[in-house]
Amino acid sequence: MAVKIRLKRMGAKKSPFYRIVVADSRSPRDGRYIEVVGTYNPVTQPAKVDINEELALKWLQDGAKPSDTVRNLFSTQGIMEKFHVAKNSK
Repeated sequence: MAVKIRLKRMGAKKSPFYRIVVADSRSPRDGRYIEVVGTYNPVTQPAKVDINEELALKWLQDGAKPSDTVRNLFSTQGIMEKFHVAKNSK
């Protein structure tokens, strides 16, 4: 099963709010997911990102592929750097 870390859109019309979820790549964007890793609110200034770092690293180490947007969010939070350091130190 191909697992992806991606955004699930929540919130009202014209005021988006996203959950960062781990889901099967074949499931629809707002469909079934395995686990919630964090949230992302682009409406606030500055945008509010709340990520459970331990869960994100666990799923990355298990082989989940982040989407482009989630990869950028993880990079700004420093999670991708920690993942690469842990991966290369083995």
